[in-house]
Amino acid sequence: MCRVAGRNGRYLCTESNKVDEPFKVEEAETVDAPPPPTEKLLVLGGNGFVGSHICREALNRGVAVASLSRSGRSKLHDSWANSVTWYQGNLLEPESLKDALSGVTAVISCVGGFGSNAYMYKINGTANINAIRVASEQGVKRFVYISAADFGVANYLLQGYYEGKRAAETELLTKFPYGGVILRPGFIYGTRTVGSMKIPLGVIGSPMEMVLQHAKPLTQIPLVGPLFTTPVNVTAVSKVAVRAATDPVFPPGIVDVHGILRYTQQKSR
Repeated sequence: MCRVAGRNGRYLCTESNKVDEPFKVEEAETVDAPPPPTEKLLVLGGNGFVGSHICREALNRGVAVASLSRSGRSKLHDSWANSVTWYQGNLLEPESLKDALSGVTAVISCVGGFGSNAYMYKINGTANINAIRVASEQGVKRFVYISAADFGVANYLLQGYYEGKRAAETELLTKFPYGGVILRPGFIYGTRTVGSMKIPLGVIGSPMEMVLQHAKPLTQIPLVGPLFTTPVNVTAVSKVAVRAATDPVFPPGIVDVHGILRYTQQKSR
């Protein structure tokens, strides 16, 4: 369905029933300028691996940042953490989200997890669906969801995980047809902090990215092909997520791993 939007007569199109066709984000042209000072971003799961990088990237771009998670304030001792407003809450209890959404213009959700199929559906699906609905009711303009690429055989082994992710995607495209963006990275690498230890996953991920980004035909092999999905650096995911949340002309829809890489490469020229 296409509608004319805005005074410039721009056409915006969306088909909320299709969640499997990635948007070609390389066709979008945006200006790499700081967002206006009125922007406020809420990061769900901001004290995790991906979430903490997103918080830091948003702060570097001059965005006011808040975060909500079950544990509240991040245990990281980095200086940027002092600039984030930390909230403790549970997305399975939607009422706990409302205070954190006060004045928020955009949300990025990094919430997800593993366990039994029932638990995975609840944390990847139900929790994010609750957040999407409350954000829509509160008048949030844009919502970015960090989902996951399909991995073929792995989809069956982690059925609750992927069914939850896809249910949340469907809800997002329904509630935010013009401001909902879904990122589908594969393996996200970077330095993870576990307690006092730093685990440099880039030692594995970076070489794999260099090789597999030129081996896209391998992903078309039945069943096992998706296992060759290119890894992506957490910094790249963070940059695209924050841009999608703060740039009003970033196209809505699904951005696969190749779209994330293309978009990042375009902006680094």
